[in-house]
Amino acid sequence: MDELKNKLLGLIHKQPPKIPSMGFNDANYHFSDLPTLSINSKTVQEVDRPADQDILESIEAAYFSINPEFDICRFELEKLPEILDCDQIQRDFKKLKQQHQVVSKKVLQLILEHQTGCNGEFEKIIEILEKVKETLALCKISRKELKIAASQFTDSLGILTNYRKRKMAQNFLNHLKMIKDLHSFEKRCQQMMLEEDFVGIITELKRCQKIASQYRHFSCVAALTYKIQETLENTDSQLDRILAQTCFHFDKDRYMKLQAAYDLLDKSQVSMIDNLHVHYITAIYNSSFNVVQSYISCPDALESSENSGKNPYTVLCQSIDVDVFIPCLVQLCKLLFKIVLSYHKLMKWHNSDNDTDNTESDSDIAASKQKLNHNLIKIWDDVQRKVSSLLLNGDLTKYKFDQFVQVLRVVHRLIQVGEEFCSSKSEDLQESIKKQSEYYFMNYHAQRLEELKIFLENEMWEICPVKSSFKISQLQEFKPFRYSIKTFGTQVSPTTINYSTNSTECCSSTHSLDGSSIIGNYFIRFAEHGTPFDTGLDNTVIEEDIMASENDGSGYYSEESDDNQDLENDYEEDLNNLRNVSRKEKREKSQTNTPILTNTTLTVLRQMGKYIQMSRLLKPIAFRIISSMNQLFDYYLYSVNLFFGSDLCVSSTNLYSQELNMTLQRISNDLILENMPIDQDTGRIGKVHKPSISPLIDLKNPETLYGLSERIVAVESLIFLAKEYEFLQEYLEYLTPQNHKALLQQFYLQNIASVPDLRNPIYMAVVAQSFDLRQILMNIAKINWEVRDVRSMHNSYVDTLLREIHIFTLRLEEISLKVPISSEVYKNIWTNVAHIVTHTLVQGFSEAKKCTNGGRALMQLDFTQFLTKFEKISSLKPVPHKEYVENYVKAYYLPDLELETWIKEHKEYSSKHLFGLVSCACQNNKKTRQKLLQVIEDIEKNKFHR
Repeated sequence: MDELKNKLLGLIHKQPPKIPSMGFNDANYHFSDLPTLSINSKTVQEVDRPADQDILESIEAAYFSINPEFDICRFELEKLPEILDCDQIQRDFKKLKQQHQVVSKKVLQLILEHQTGCNGEFEKIIEILEKVKETLALCKISRKELKIAASQFTDSLGILTNYRKRKMAQNFLNHLKMIKDLHSFEKRCQQMMLEEDFVGIITELKRCQKIASQYRHFSCVAALTYKIQETLENTDSQLDRILAQTCFHFDKDRYMKLQAAYDLLDKSQVSMIDNLHVHYITAIYNSSFNVVQSYISCPDALESSENSGKNPYTVLCQSIDVDVFIPCLVQLCKLLFKIVLSYHKLMKWHNSDNDTDNTESDSDIAASKQKLNHNLIKIWDDVQRKVSSLLLNGDLTKYKFDQFVQVLRVVHRLIQVGEEFCSSKSEDLQESIKKQSEYYFMNYHAQRLEELKIFLENEMWEICPVKSSFKISQLQEFKPFRYSIKTFGTQVSPTTINYSTNSTECCSSTHSLDGSSIIGNYFIRFAEHGTPFDTGLDNTVIEEDIMASENDGSGYYSEESDDNQDLENDYEEDLNNLRNVSRKEKREKSQTNTPILTNTTLTVLRQMGKYIQMSRLLKPIAFRIISSMNQLFDYYLYSVNLFFGSDLCVSSTNLYSQELNMTLQRISNDLILENMPIDQDTGRIGKVHKPSISPLIDLKNPETLYGLSERIVAVESLIFLAKEYEFLQEYLEYLTPQNHKALLQQFYLQNIASVPDLRNPIYMAVVAQSFDLRQILMNIAKINWEVRDVRSMHNSYVDTLLREIHIFTLRLEEISLKVPISSEVYKNIWTNVAHIVTHTLVQGFSEAKKCTNGGRALMQLDFTQFLTKFEKISSLKPVPHKEYVENYVKAYYLPDLELETWIKEHKEYSSKHLFGLVSCACQNNKKTRQKLLQVIEDIEKNKFHR
């Protein structure tokens, strides 16, 4: 800047050259007054001076150049034009002067601001100078003394020099060994990884990392540092991969190693459990996906699932074929059980005392256990969602019963696993199998009703030859719960695991609802190998031993005793000497313990076993299944009555009990389709058409007592079926929810209890057709009851009636050789005979126009003679309904007033019977007759109004 100033001053003060006079006047060089600037002045006139900041910003950038070769004066001179303008030069000078003043002012201001700091730095510099001086002095002294030592101790210094070189060589060798050790660390890590020495790996890596930082000044070690860090990061990933393997198989020793390794990596136990939870969720999804994918035959299913935008797992589940659905479900449950078992072992380990050596604090351990318990439900929910998705997307309606039950058993056992795992009710699983089961069971039950209709229409009503020891539990359909029927009252809920106390509560029974011999304790039974889905899920059919053979003495007349051979000999004797064997012996032969059941009955029993299996495995719809099973019985009951009670030719008012009438009417309303084509589907849900009896069944032949053997087989097989229902009553109540037990009890109190009442109308249909009632009444009408003296000989119609009874007896004996007739059936048949005969006699006696006391005595004689013979034939003592005849005959002798009272009290007689009685008893007293007839009419009117 000073150089520029000097050049400018020299230029200004330079004397201009003398110009020769050219003859011009000075006026030609007259200029306007210009402001003058003192070149030597240090200040510039402050007229119209810009602001300092504007002046600073107007300084050209070249003035701030730090290039030492930059010439400021030349820079300014180069800007001058060829023709110099003094005014412009002054203006530029003024501008530069202003810039110089502003810059100087700014510099001074900055110097003043930093003066204190500058003084401090100067003091430090002075201090450093002092220390340098002291150091210099010390060096001079040292050199002087070293010079003395070099001249006086030359040998000693040589020794020190050699010792120093040896130490340097040793240090160098140590450095080389360390570098070599660093280069071989990767091989050692691989070996320790194979040995799963995770703690050793991390310790070695950290040691190598520390050594590498010390020897970082070596170029080879500097490059190795990054490799060590990368290996440490890869080790962390490797540990995470090995931690993921814990999801499928928990090894406590391996897990403890991993836990110690994570501690070395400064990772808390909580973060480790968080990672583990993610691995479990991932393992559940990947395993489920891979299992389902392995059972898909269509290779485009996966691609379509990815392009559909839907959940790929759901799309894969929809692509499972029916043929491989069950193996896929079982395999999925097996794999998921292993994952759940691994988590169960993890929980058990954390809640035991195995982790007392853990360096974590008590609060961290408590937080870890809390997080494990919290993740427990999440993991099970994820498991059941995967299985539920497979169930809901499968078509189970095409499966046979055994296959569907196998699915139920798998799901039921998985629900038991969930209850033992985390006390979960597995609502998702139950809801999914409930939806599938409702649809399946609706179709299944409709098919069973149609199947039962076909069986009934083709049934020949012959006895199915089963052993006398036959029991319903011998059927293979009852195998899965045969033990449960005996012990259901003592069964408790499945095993539950209490993780907090690490205790196991075991149930007293060892049989599961799904028919296997195991229940609960799944995590103990299958802790080392196998799964609950490996056993008890097959469709193995057991061999039944229920059919009677020719050599086992289990025919119609055999019993479980040591006298089987004697009974067979008696049976042969009955065949050869039928007319010579007493009726009592034949009756004893027929009263055996051989069950009377038909093929249709056996079919219903088998279906009962299947329905009960489903009700045990499907608790949410258990009552619906049991009610449907009861419909099979109702349809059987309705069909037997329809086939064998529709030809009843006498009034059925007193033959059907009130409960039986209500039951049949309810069955007709709830179960039977009326007046609807068979091929029409509307309204067929839960209903079935009326069956038609097989045309091969002859119910019109009097020689066979109008199909009495078929009727006996039908009714008694129905009663046998009712007894089996009664045998299962308590067990069915055990399976029925509490809010539906009243309906089940109503079924037993009405439908089941009213079955024996069906004997009366069906056997009466045979009895009413076996006797020519019209002919008997005609024979009685021919009798003259106006006799004065009582004869000792009964009328001929009694002999005719006894002859028909004798014929009936012979035919009944022939039937007893084909069908075993129990004492209850004998009694019911002969009771019906007594019923029809006594009512026929009363009907015949009431048609007498006139009757004397002798005639009434003759009626009593005829009836007494009939009773004497009938008691011997029927072996009924006393004969039922005999009071019905005796009271009617004795009423003839009553006075008028007592007769009126008697009429009002004995309402079992019809009005026609009472009219006949009054007409005969009051034939000579018209007024009394009219009065009593009016009483009878009033009674009839009251009956009609009621």
